Amino acid sequence: MMTVTKSTVSLFVFFLLFFLLSSSANALPSFARQTGFACSACHVQSFGPNLTSVGRNFKLNGYTQTDGKNNNIIPLSGMIRGSYTHTQEAQAGGAAPRFSKNDNGTIDEAAIFLAGRLTSKVGAFIEGTYDGVENIGVLDNTDIRFADHADVAGQKVVFGLTANNNPTVTDLWNTTPTWGFPWSSSPLAPTQSAANLIESLGSQVIGATAYMMLNDMLYVEAGGYTSLPKNAQKGISVFDAEQARLSGGAPYWRIALQKDWSGHYGAVGAYGLHGDVNPQRITGAGTDRYDDFGFDLTYQYLANPVHIYEFTATYLRENRNMNASSALGFADKLKSNLDTVRIRTGYTFQQTYGLNLFYNQTTGTADTVIYSFGDPISGSRTGNPLSQAFIAEISYTPFGKTNTSVMSTFVNLRLAAQYVHNFKFNGSVHNYDGLGRNAVNNDAFYLNGWLAF
Repeated sequence: MMTVTKSTVSLFVFFLLFFLLSSSANALPSFARQTGFACSACHVQSFGPNLTSVGRNFKLNGYTQTDGKNNNIIPLSGMIRGSYTHTQEAQAGGAAPRFSKNDNGTIDEAAIFLAGRLTSKVGAFIEGTYDGVENIGVLDNTDIRFADHADVAGQKVVFGLTANNNPTVTDLWNTTPTWGFPWSSSPLAPTQSAANLIESLGSQVIGATAYMMLNDMLYVEAGGYTSLPKNAQKGISVFDAEQARLSGGAPYWRIALQKDWSGHYGAVGAYGLHGDVNPQRITGAGTDRYDDFGFDLTYQYLANPVHIYEFTATYLRENRNMNASSALGFADKLKSNLDTVRIRTGYTFQQTYGLNLFYNQTTGTADTVIYSFGDPISGSRTGNPLSQAFIAEISYTPFGKTNTSVMSTFVNLRLAAQYVHNFKFNGSVHNYDGLGRNAVNNDAFYLNGWLAF
């Protein structure tokens, strides 16, 4: 039977008070103050990472667009997200250190952003985050851009440079790892263990890319990343002694075609990363090679803001050559692969009420060393990385439709309820951990409130 803790009640009373006291609001509020736009102009549901064409263009142009009224205001914003998590079966030993076995309320994260125009051609999105589960502060997603535009032989070109700390954080679409669905998920529910290299490097690397958009249709981006030094990673609280380290540079590329016509928007694209890595930071045994190739599709119906329909799909393939790991005993297969499929359909009513249905599948070469993880919950008893899950989420964003009051540029709120059902988890349906725990025992109900200010 599900129980609600006092901390959970306190969290949602706090969010309810903001709901009652605020008249209309936007996210991020620093962007709203800068542009004069209501949040609904740039965000499908008036809040969060899911962008409209206007939002994509704002990012493409370096976060610099302005209404000319607030150019001298430092573009600061804040965010806090609190939640309640219930899993179908309690987690032995607790969901995390300092938390009980089940029915946990917590502050998922609190963050401060430097987000917006710095000069006429330079803008930034820099996030410093307090992780309420790990109880640490980290330098989170960072994207500093220079952007400009030109006419070349009658062709419109937007071009730019970005310095950032996470492959795909620069991306304009909600299909790649950084900004893909789910936009919030429980930090206190079991999650699958296998992940591609491209989605495992956030905050541990530094990189630069150059990009251009030709005639609002063809987007091309290319650059590279390298791991931050050990002391730098410790300084921003992201160091993990067992995390693989990039050896030298890791090239990254992105290409996409987009079309916006009569309220319909479509995009198809591809992206990839090549990385040579030292397993567990060991430098004397050579390197492993990872090649990630992704393909994605986006469709949005935006002709009528009362009813917005969306479909996104991503396929990500990773080929691995585990020379160093095999020599060190960290892998039992020299060559392997990992494949990920993610599909989302979404419906938004009046840019206020949202429904998202999401399917995620990971398959790949079985490896009893890589995927054992030495843990009965996070590891695979069979050495198979196979996981399949379905997520249903409903959300409510009451504000962000207008920009007519002082309050409207200072506060925004999103409330969401999410259910995660696991068909398969870390390689199996039944008794995947050898202790009688089935995949469905990790099903989770996640209730969260997300406040930006």
